[in-house]
Amino acid sequence: MLFQIKSYLKFLWKSKNEHAVHSPFVFNLLTKCFYDKETKPEYAILKKYRKSLLENKNFIEVTDFGAGSKVFKSNRRQISKIAKTAGISSKRAELLFRVVRYFQSETILEIGTSLGLATSALALGSRSLGTNAKVITLEGCPNTANIAKNQLNEFDCNNVDPIVTEFENYLQDINLSLKAESENFDLIYFDGNHSKKATLAYFELLLPTIKNDSVWIFDDIHWSSDMEEAWEMIKNHPKVKVTIDTYQWGFVFFRYEQPKEHFVIRT
Repeated sequence: MLFQIKSYLKFLWKSKNEHAVHSPFVFNLLTKCFYDKETKPEYAILKKYRKSLLENKNFIEVTDFGAGSKVFKSNRRQISKIAKTAGISSKRAELLFRVVRYFQSETILEIGTSLGLATSALALGSRSLGTNAKVITLEGCPNTANIAKNQLNEFDCNNVDPIVTEFENYLQDINLSLKAESENFDLIYFDGNHSKKATLAYFELLLPTIKNDSVWIFDDIHWSSDMEEAWEMIKNHPKVKVTIDTYQWGFVFFRYEQPKEHFVIRT
């Protein structure tokens, strides 16, 4: 907890808003997407999705392949508490929806489905873009994945392909089978294993899938000192051109025409 307090204070000291940004690409992203206050009809669906999980008092046994939980002491967890403490917030779900719409992201990969709170935002954002729009979402825990699958079906998120798998195995298959040649994801949301080793492994395995307009979002980049180290290494990678640190998320862009720039932005 002390680490995160210090980390957040450091973020506040460094962070700026759109008035200090001189990159047209980032300025437009902030003013037209990040800071868009207009209510969208899909927000009501996202709220209902969350409400139904918060009202679910059933327990499931969770298989945790990641860095573990800072909240739960047992693998037997109540669904409502998972949604409340481990799920994406309403504000960030709405931002994720807007990001998908802003970048017109039709092919999306999510690493870490959990209960599908972020998945629903990705699905709703891409659903209006055409019949080819799809979200592939990966979850290691079968019980959690089953809850998410039922929820997504109930809310007509039928453009989602949920896959139960250990993340690195699936990503290695993409890499080794050269599926990456035909599977260039528009957007990848990394929310699976909050450790330096795993985050950097996923980053390297997915690099062959990038294209100029790819958008990558890393969750919990200040979760630990290890995750902050991973974020610094990603920022300094030669293929990465623009990054935006919003404290909770790290946005990564590979646009070859952009000068290398890093931004710390309040959202």
